[in-house]
Amino acid sequence: MGETVIDIRNAVVSYREDVALRGVSLKVKEGEFVGIIGPNGAGKTTLLTVVNGLGKLLSGRVKVLGHQLGSGTGHSLRKRVGYVAQVQNIDPRMPMNVREVAMIGRYGLLGLLGRSGRHDWELVDEMLALVGMSHLARRPIGHLSGGEQQRVAIARCLAQEPEIFLLDEPTASLDWKAQADILELVRNIHDARNLTTLFVTHDLS
Repeated sequence: MGETVIDIRNAVVSYREDVALRGVSLKVKEGEFVGIIGPNGAGKTTLLTVVNGLGKLLSGRVKVLGHQLGSGTGHSLRKRVGYVAQVQNIDPRMPMNVREVAMIGRYGLLGLLGRSGRHDWELVDEMLALVGMSHLARRPIGHLSGGEQQRVAIARCLAQEPEIFLLDEPTASLDWKAQADILELVRNIHDARNLTTLFVTHDLS
């Protein structure tokens, strides 16, 4: 394992004016795969939010990729940290296909006025192939199953070329087969790329 990329010490963090985390410490080294398990409402999502450069730190210390939380570096940090949330209900009428949704992962690097070029599209296609979605690249995103949509979300995140990969209950609301497939995919991505990964779940199974 490499150097420490996440260092949280005795953190007290508020969320919507309430204390959501109290006295939490966590140290993660480069290339580690860390599973975070706990019941709903335990502050797991808040913990990922803190790692992503957000959250209001009341006391303690949070250092991610060399950046101290609260030093005004949240925006630049989020370019280096990828985040995948739970499956969302997507309107079937949404006028974007799979490839276009995956390209969203490049926007933070391109900037507000930046335009995607050949390299960006090649990278997106590479990530879609990695998650097994190349054959559906032109399909409207709202026409996919929940498991397929989550694969696209992972491709979008990887297109960002993150140094840390955060997954917040990525298998929630999926059937058991889709859950197993996503878990295997995430593990394979970690093993192949040695990508520092934090995986949050409430499901002990």
